[in-house]
Amino acid sequence: MRLSVPIEKEETVLARARILVVDDDKKTVGTIKLYLENAGFDVCAAYDGRQALDQARANPPDLMVLDLMLPRVSGLEICRALRNESEVPVIMLTARTTEDDKLRGLGLGADDYLTKPFSPRELVARVRTVLRRAGARPHSEKGKLQFGELIVDLERHQVRLHDRDISLTPAEFRLLESLARRPGRVFSRQELVERAFGYDHEALDRTIDAHIMNLRKKIEPDRMRPSWIITVYGMGYKFSADRNDT
Repeated sequence: MRLSVPIEKEETVLARARILVVDDDKKTVGTIKLYLENAGFDVCAAYDGRQALDQARANPPDLMVLDLMLPRVSGLEICRALRNESEVPVIMLTARTTEDDKLRGLGLGADDYLTKPFSPRELVARVRTVLRRAGARPHSEKGKLQFGELIVDLERHQVRLHDRDISLTPAEFRLLESLARRPGRVFSRQELVERAFGYDHEALDRTIDAHIMNLRKKIEPDRMRPSWIITVYGMGYKFSADRNDT
């Protein structure tokens, strides 16, 4: 079952989206703001980390374009704080180019990543893509996430597949819930550790891999060719809502 919305409705929703742009370089903010507004978005700005957090909490945006290096509160700290409070999509901007920086940002919950200098047109395209992905939420009713025959009951902590109850451990359920709440978004192993076991847990990457393997045994038609929980090599895992029911 593919979850989608009509193109006309989707574009209307995207055009109404409110974007918070955070960067201490006012020229960069001005350029981003110009391109996003020309694309039909409602744009507001913040120039340091504290101002960004205050704005995001007072009037949550539909998406945040967030520079990594900010005065007062860093972009990484903002991303970490927001992930404890909301699921607002975040596109990180940075002059840093190392793989570790990229993985760290994505590991803290960023949805996408652009390295400066970047094309403003590419940023607009990334914004549209992330908003579409965030809008492709599963059908939700009374605390349930449903993808075709797969139902995740958030209130009862139960999972049903093809009208059969699936027995999951608490950690497996938390992993599935975290992934299914944000279909298409890549979660690093460290982020999944934090969501499944807590921020102070010292679980290793292979611990998450083991839990994912057990989870796949229980919900995948073919665990050797998974269609629900997809490995993104070098990054982590994501949940696919675009599979066909079998």
